[in-house]
Amino acid sequence: MKEGQMPKKTTTRKKNSNNPSRKPTRTKQAVDPELSEYRRKRDFSHTDEPEGGGARPGHQPQFVIQKHAASHLHYDLRLEHDGVMKSWAVPKGPSLDPAVKRLAMQVEDHPIEYNEFEGTIPQGEYGGGTVMLWDRGTYRYGGTNPDPEEGLRRGYEKGDFKFVLNGTRLKGSWALVRMRGDRPGKPQWLLIKHNDEFAAPGSDVVAEQQTSVTTGRTMDEISEGKSRVWHSNRSETADTKDQVGPSTGARPRAGKSAGSAYERLMAKYNR
Repeated sequence: MKEGQMPKKTTTRKKNSNNPSRKPTRTKQAVDPELSEYRRKRDFSHTDEPEGGGARPGHQPQFVIQKHAASHLHYDLRLEHDGVMKSWAVPKGPSLDPAVKRLAMQVEDHPIEYNEFEGTIPQGEYGGGTVMLWDRGTYRYGGTNPDPEEGLRRGYEKGDFKFVLNGTRLKGSWALVRMRGDRPGKPQWLLIKHNDEFAAPGSDVVAEQQTSVTTGRTMDEISEGKSRVWHSNRSETADTKDQVGPSTGARPRAGKSAGSAYERLMAKYNR
């Protein structure tokens, strides 16, 4: 540096937070805003319920019905739609009788991974109690729109949601119809079985089916952490931790009629 010359001022360039090359960190709420209410209600350090991880494109949508002994016993109907499980609490459970309309109260969306959940939510947590996988399978659009995805989306938005179930216990055409009115909170719907070959007037499927569709356990056995799975070469049961997996077939519950209307109907269409 020459005599009398002022030293050059050095500056430190600040990082530009608006630099498009930088990838912002996004929370799961930002990635899946539909699940924000679901996550807000749960402490995942205390419950084994799934936190959720996004949609799975290119597959047939799934449905699940979970029997849930929370503060009040009810059945949770969940239909995969727009990357989440749209969910309704059905106090009396589904009915195969087209003359019976069951109240279905819409609740927060759940992650698709919830389809696999069977076990016990700790008391004190949101929805604390025993959860059974009562039925599950796939479903498809049941209306007349030539574009099935658009038909499901418009039907849901309109409040006339038509679908066809292909489950283990429930099959055929159904509808969820949103009730009109200015009731506070989540919308209330009616779950209705259409009059098709899978309808069973006068039947009571929730009373006739008392075990898990995946493990064959009763609600008491799930809450105790026991698994009862029937094997063709064994007559005794095995006790394991709460873990859901495919079974080779559940042993029928003692005292249950093998000739119920529901069982005769299912035997007819599963031949």
